[in-house]
Amino acid sequence: MFSFKYNNIEYPCSLVDWFTRVSIDNTTGMWVVQLDIEGGRQRKAVVHLDAFLRAAHLIPVYDSNPLPLHRLTDSYSLDTFKLFYVNKYIDHHAHEIAF
Repeated sequence: MFSFKYNNIEYPCSLVDWFTRVSIDNTTGMWVVQLDIEGGRQRKAVVHLDAFLRAAHLIPVYDSNPLPLHRLTDSYSLDTFKLFYVNKYIDHHAHEIAF
């Protein structure tokens, strides 16, 4: 998160990675999403904090490829995995809101 001032008004913002729905997983009941790519580039946006309802809890979808343990941190998880579950079971509010 960051903020900037314009005409003496402070605007708190965050950089957002956009995702696209791929499918619903029949076993878990959770949506599977992937990073939204447009023109070969990942879609991102700067969004005012007032526009957020809540954050999404993403769980990586593991495949048969070995995990790169040397760089497997929260900072690189969006780069390491291609698909994610949107965890609607994280709490009551997420369950009511998530799809």
